[in-house]
Amino acid sequence: MAKYIAQIIILGTQVIGRAFARALRQEFAASQEAARRGGGGQQGASRAAFNARSGITVEEAQQILNVDKLDPELIAKNFEHLFNANDKSKGGSFYLQSKVVRAKERLDQELESRKPETEP
Repeated sequence: MAKYIAQIIILGTQVIGRAFARALRQEFAASQEAARRGGGGQQGASRAAFNARSGITVEEAQQILNVDKLDPELIAKNFEHLFNANDKSKGGSFYLQSKVVRAKERLDQELESRKPETEP
């Protein structure tokens, strides 16, 4: 009886170990793909960090705010319109309003990261 229990424990451990290793490989591949799409190198890592922190990509934020390029005036104009249109007191949706806010925050982060650093 003890022999069978030991075999079950060993097989279970092997299955869990393989599943864990597979999950690690998939996560590593996803991370590499995200960095590649973000431009690679330091820029890609920075963009991936912004995406993880905000929970939204630049492309998704542009779709939400209906902008094709990162133009601060157009972003502000579309943000103001969408934020006011989704105001809860006007029958709008708080969820959509919060998505608009997150999209603007993400695009603001991207604009800030693209500014050339000026030293005094």
